[in-house]
Amino acid sequence: MQFTRRSFVGVTLAGLAGVAAGAERPGVERPGVEQPGVASSAVPPALLRRALDALERHRGNIDHRDVIGIADFSQHSHAPRFHLLRLDDGTATSHLVAHGRGSDPAHTGWLQRFSNQPRSEATSAGAYRTDATYVGEHGRSMRLEGLDPTNDNAASRAIVVHGAWYVSEQIIRDFGLLGRSEGCLAVASSSLDEVLTRLGPGRLIYADKA
Repeated sequence: MQFTRRSFVGVTLAGLAGVAAGAERPGVERPGVEQPGVASSAVPPALLRRALDALERHRGNIDHRDVIGIADFSQHSHAPRFHLLRLDDGTATSHLVAHGRGSDPAHTGWLQRFSNQPRSEATSAGAYRTDATYVGEHGRSMRLEGLDPTNDNAASRAIVVHGAWYVSEQIIRDFGLLGRSEGCLAVASSSLDEVLTRLGPGRLIYADKA
């Protein structure tokens, strides 16, 4: 199913510093809603552990270790699956994010495969370093540097964080799933300022399946 603009109409882990012991698990997290005092229960523990391992593995490339982004592509695109996690207290905000059309050719809403190949239009798994913001084809955007062999073509593929009209709660209400990017981490326009501000240059984004 190929959507166009016209057709659219119009964790809790032991050792995470500052997490309150015994806190209740929150309900479903909505985009941009902070879950105070607890680690993001939406992030599977194994995925969180891999993200923290990546933070340590790439510590020489990561300037700031206060906030990390985790994109959980084991979730359907209608879920707020891009989590901005504060490492001092475990609070998180969760946002919608699209995956690449090459990762989901049939447009099911489920990411089927990752790829690091040029012109694949697919999402790449692995650790990214956030870089400078700029204004380009998609408006205000943030460049990304792929730090792993699974995503080290990110810069040459122009994989960035940007806002997109096909990522919104309204799109989900109308169609049950988001549109697809060309491999970029495309977020809702309403989330873009928070995502770019809280991450900023020199932080880690980790993308993978649980």
